[in-house]
Amino acid sequence: MDIDFPLGNDPLSVRRRIEALEYVLERAIALPGLGGRRFGLDAVVGLVPIAGDLIGAALGLYLVWEARNLGMSKWQLARMTANVGFDTLVGAVPLAGDVFDFLFRSNTRNLKIIRKHLDKHHPHTRIIEA
Repeated sequence: MDIDFPLGNDPLSVRRRIEALEYVLERAIALPGLGGRRFGLDAVVGLVPIAGDLIGAALGLYLVWEARNLGMSKWQLARMTANVGFDTLVGAVPLAGDVFDFLFRSNTRNLKIIRKHLDKHHPHTRIIEA
């Protein structure tokens, strides 16, 4: 994936920015032997006790902040915040939390919520991939 990180406030720039961030946080790294399973920065920083989980939570909450700036509903924002909170709380458990970080992708879930909003309210931002 070619990472594009535009700085504008228009919905298309926000969409590209959050998609790039989700890719880095959840799918940027592939390890041979994992059957094609990819992981990202969120799982890597989660290996560092406490500080890593807080950094991952801050990056996840950035997506929620972008969603708020798009004018998404309080219900959607609450769901997204709950995804980040659940990921952070369970991810903080030693060992089991590190495995959980590889399996539960809160940022991917939040990206789906944001994409659904953008596709409905800003259809011109939709990117058609072949």
